[in-house]
Amino acid sequence: MVSSSTAEVSALPDVPQNANQHCPGTSSDQAGKAAACAGCPNQSVCATAPKGPDPDLAAISERMSAVKHKLLVLSGKGGVGKSTVSAQLAFALARRGFEVGLLDIDICGPSIPKMLGLEGQEVHSSNLGWSPVYVEDNLAVMSIGFMLPNPDEAVIWRGPRKNGLIKQFLKDVHWGSLDYLVVDAPPGTSDEHITITQCLQSATSTAATPGGSSSVSGSGASAIIVTTPQDVAVIDVRKEVSFCRKVGLPVLGVVENMAGLVTPLERCSFTATDTAAAAPAAAAAAGDAASGASGASGAASTAAEVDVDVTQQVLALLAERFPGQRLSVLAEVFRAGGAADRMCSDMGVQLLGRVPLDPGLGAAADAGLPVVGPPGGGEAGDTEGGAAAGGAGGVAVAAGPCLPALMAIVDKVVGRTGGKGREDGGPTGQ
Repeated sequence: MVSSSTAEVSALPDVPQNANQHCPGTSSDQAGKAAACAGCPNQSVCATAPKGPDPDLAAISERMSAVKHKLLVLSGKGGVGKSTVSAQLAFALARRGFEVGLLDIDICGPSIPKMLGLEGQEVHSSNLGWSPVYVEDNLAVMSIGFMLPNPDEAVIWRGPRKNGLIKQFLKDVHWGSLDYLVVDAPPGTSDEHITITQCLQSATSTAATPGGSSSVSGSGASAIIVTTPQDVAVIDVRKEVSFCRKVGLPVLGVVENMAGLVTPLERCSFTATDTAAAAPAAAAAAGDAASGASGASGAASTAAEVDVDVTQQVLALLAERFPGQRLSVLAEVFRAGGAADRMCSDMGVQLLGRVPLDPGLGAAADAGLPVVGPPGGGEAGDTEGGAAAGGAGGVAVAAGPCLPALMAIVDKVVGRTGGKGREDGGPTGQ
């Protein structure tokens, strides 16, 4: 049964997540003044904030009217790989012929310039507004990282200033006509998330279905939620799903990142402990301990714990057993699935796919490269160390076990949003 307070929050998307019960809403004339506002942590902000319709929404709606689909990459937990998913999703959509924008609204920790190979780039202005930085002809990027004089500079801003910059990114950047705008958000359900959701929903309100509800496959905003297999991550990610429901943001699906470690066999090392020698050593240690010879006991114990590197022998045996085959190792680093599946089942959302920990994916992110093939198709190539140098927009890529999983997720995203490739006449022309 839905509580009355939950219903009220669902009907009022301008109610902060930490507001008191019976909050009148931040845009109400009674915001910060009503009896229900007493003791609310937002009371002073609401009381002094301008009331009535936001004057920026008209300009945002005009800019966003040229964007078909807005994809918010969210998570209630930090460190789960939202920026990695955002970057590779944008790369993959662009390589399929779509016109793509990637907006980084992680104001305090912008990772997108690094992951797109755009460090050191700057934002330029024209009579049309701010010009985004282009990785490829059909992939535009905007981030506060392009505006910092020093990449080590900390951004120490309160919520209102963050919200103001997010609105500028939406209304002042000349994105042009886009098939997809991918938004990389910080973790949580706070100011940035409320602002971006309200702005995009306002911009797409005219794109609702005839019945008045938003359609995932129509022109609008929807969320892709990222988690990892641990329960401690899923606990917070559940809150993100709840946030999306309260603000009326459709959830496209969930990506389980770091779902096991998959690495080529040749990158592994193997050790062995001589258990036959360890048993007598342990017995000798026990005897020494009984006689009070603690020093001899410590030496015997240390000798029993020495591991021997047998990497070359193991690789040689496996090469002999599996000639001409390339072997990989799968290890469940966190847990063998279950948490994300249960969450999706309990909350009625779709699991888009599982992406394994892949050294090649990490190397590609550090190099600012995609793990998908070059523009116009082609296969991803392998290079020593997992990634090839090529700079922003280069066609050198990193291939790895994560590639099939990522491509399956992209297929589902395109299918659920009704997108078509350039060869199908779908993507927007500039």
